[in-house]
Amino acid sequence: MRYLHTMLRVSDLEAALDFYCAKLGLKEVKRTDHEKGRFTLVFLAAPDDEQLGGGGDSPMVELTWNWDEKNYAGGRNFGHLAYGVNDIYAFCESLMMQGVTINRPPRDGRMAFIRSPDGISIELLQEGQPLPPKEPWASMANTGSW
Repeated sequence: MRYLHTMLRVSDLEAALDFYCAKLGLKEVKRTDHEKGRFTLVFLAAPDDEQLGGGGDSPMVELTWNWDEKNYAGGRNFGHLAYGVNDIYAFCESLMMQGVTINRPPRDGRMAFIRSPDGISIELLQEGQPLPPKEPWASMANTGSW
């Protein structure tokens, strides 16, 4: 398993970038705009982590700017921790056998979500290409929220 990023929702992308980049010193390594979903993702790396490869090989902060939402109450601005795993199906199966609820099963062979005992959302992402869909994951329903 490899630590990937921590996602934070921001209500003002320019103000957030001013804080994290201009003031704190993080570097923007990747940005994607998603017109259909009406959001922008900006990945930031610390200067010393940038040498690890930036764009995916270093631990990052993911700023998520939802174009239409401005107020995040009750901690909704903290999104999730993300980890890359070698085999998402085997990893999720191991977690289930230890009593962990898979809130969003890896139906697509690529992504799953679980929650910590304190309710922290954790995203699990298949390293490399998604695995082919397979049961029981392909038809497993979501449980709770993530």
